[in-house]
Amino acid sequence: MALSRSLANEVTLKEVWAWSMYDFANSGYTTVVITAVFGAYFVGVITGGADWGTFAWTLALSVSYAMVMLTAPLVGAWADAHAAKKRLLVACTVGCVVFTALLYFTGPGSVALAVVLLAVSNYFFGTGENIIAAFLPELADSGAMGRVSGWGWSFGYCGGIVALGVCLAYITWAQGHGVLAEDYVPIAMLITAVIFLLSALPTFLFLRERAKPQPLTENPWKRVRQTLRHAREFSDLRWFLICMLFYQAGIQAVIALAAIYADQVMHFTTAQTIQLILVVNFTAAAGAFAFGYVQDRIGHIPAVAVTLVGWIIMVIIAGTAEGPTPFWVAANIAGLCMGSSQASGRAIVGYLAPPSRVAEFFGLWGLSVKAASIFGPLTYGVVTWLFAGNHRLGMFAVGSYFVIGLLLLTKVDVRRGRANALAEDAAGSVT
Repeated sequence: MALSRSLANEVTLKEVWAWSMYDFANSGYTTVVITAVFGAYFVGVITGGADWGTFAWTLALSVSYAMVMLTAPLVGAWADAHAAKKRLLVACTVGCVVFTALLYFTGPGSVALAVVLLAVSNYFFGTGENIIAAFLPELADSGAMGRVSGWGWSFGYCGGIVALGVCLAYITWAQGHGVLAEDYVPIAMLITAVIFLLSALPTFLFLRERAKPQPLTENPWKRVRQTLRHAREFSDLRWFLICMLFYQAGIQAVIALAAIYADQVMHFTTAQTIQLILVVNFTAAAGAFAFGYVQDRIGHIPAVAVTLVGWIIMVIIAGTAEGPTPFWVAANIAGLCMGSSQASGRAIVGYLAPPSRVAEFFGLWGLSVKAASIFGPLTYGVVTWLFAGNHRLGMFAVGSYFVIGLLLLTKVDVRRGRANALAEDAAGSVT
């Protein structure tokens, strides 16, 4: 069977489905809280439309991503040492669900409360995202990481569609009955938390922890520092992480600010924004699923290059759009590129990481992605703050990161990087 040939030995399709269900579960948080609903609510209602609202939103996210960035290598090293990825994943899920539900208590003027709850919930989300990614090399054949990663991302966007669809149905009903945003948005946060928890249950029931404990003879931070110092032994992985740092900065800015851009520049209503992002999730799901196969066929680097060109085109269209039609076109291009570029990036890291230290190296992946999540949205927030709310200029500013990523991609040779990772792992020379 073609699907089973993509999997590692003793891995079943049921287990890969359970792994994919976590992408399904946590995508509701990203889609509803970060992208579609809570961001515009934070800027428009909680901060009362203040000039510093967008900057405050990006600053809150940046703080949470900094927390993830600082702890990700330590968490990864600890998970490798104790074979505890699954236990950590359960803890992160509970944390994200609880603090998402607590967003119910936010409202007009509750800026400090909203910032704290957003930062903490996003911290647990980001750490869990790193951990679930570290299961990929245990599940996929080394030549099929692109397609298996694509299955997860595609399923994830389906989860975003479900969560956002349920919230849209409730919000449409609430608006029809005269309910105000400060009343229906908090309920949407509860809905999102419940969907996250229920959807993650198959992951906890059926996903196996295959790693074996690797007792550390040194402080985990020392081990991580050695990994960073010896990064020249994994030069292709290092260059790809730097490349990803830049292009993910652009992606994270789009994710965090899409609803705000639609509201402030295109003057979309909440319902119109949710409808747009709902359609984009269908596009992203298709892109993630199909592009995984394209990646395995044409190669990792050409696949990422194609998506970065698509992102550059999207920025040009969105930044110059004067009406809803070109903005819808740009949004759906972003959807196609979002699913494919994120799935491709995760697969490349899994391909280039030494098998015995995969959780630790996915910690470095998290370090790169979360660093991008700090300065990408923050760049947008600072530009709009300094230039009197010029969101178009903010869009072009973060769009430049896709160009830089495309240039850095030329330094990566995945075949050489894979050979180096396997050689170092076999020799046990990285300690």
